Order: sequence, then C-alpha cells, then structure tokens
Amino acid sequence: MSDLETGDNAGMAYDEALVERIRPILGARGEATERKMFGGVAWMLQGNMACGVLGDDVAVRLLPQDADRALEEPGTRRFDMTGRPARGFIVIAGDAVSDDAALERWVNAGADYALSLPSK
Repeated sequence: MSDLETGDNAGMAYDEALVERIRPILGARGEATERKMFGGVAWMLQGNMACGVLGDDVAVRLLPQDADRALEEPGTRRFDMTGRPARGFIVIAGDAVSDDAALERWVNAGADYALSLPSK
C-alpha cells in the first residue's frame, strides 16, 4: 500500500498556521471531519473531501470543469502525487492564499462541491 492509501505522513510537514486559518472557515459550513492524509490534513464535509493542506499549499476538490477553469488562475496547478493528475482536484500555492479573502474563496469552493454530493 502506498503512503497515499495509508495516509502515512511520516517525514512530511504541513503549515499548521494555514490549518488554523482554514478550520473556522469550514466550521461555519457545518460539521467538518479533519483527517491526516496525503502527507497533510484534509477536511471532509458529509463524508466528502472538500479541501486540504499539503505543505504550504491548499488542495481543493471541485467539479472537473470548474477545476479546469481554476487552473487558468495564478498560483494553481493540478493535484498530482502519483504521476496521474487527479481529476477535479487542484492545488493553490500558499502565497496565492496568503490573503484571507482568497483563502476563504477557495475553501468555500471546495466546501460547496463537497456539500453538493450525496452524504457518505
């Protein structure tokens, strides 16, 4: 089993301050479940992944067509930990979410998508 599957994050650090900035945004959206995965922290809403912190960056899950459009924005890239990009997932560079409004916009976009899916 890979680190991705086990959620093993040995040797990988993530930005705790960024995690602390995201918690209240998601807390306002309902009961978020926090989970260590991908070498960072991920949040689930109704059992569906909304977003996460990987190192200094934020990963967000969106509708695939929204993710494709989001990749046109500065500081974004495809989420790719295995050599195969994950459809509907993007990563936003930490410096692109240093502003609270920008962080809130991205986190809420991921939360909107997670909450649009059937509960797991």
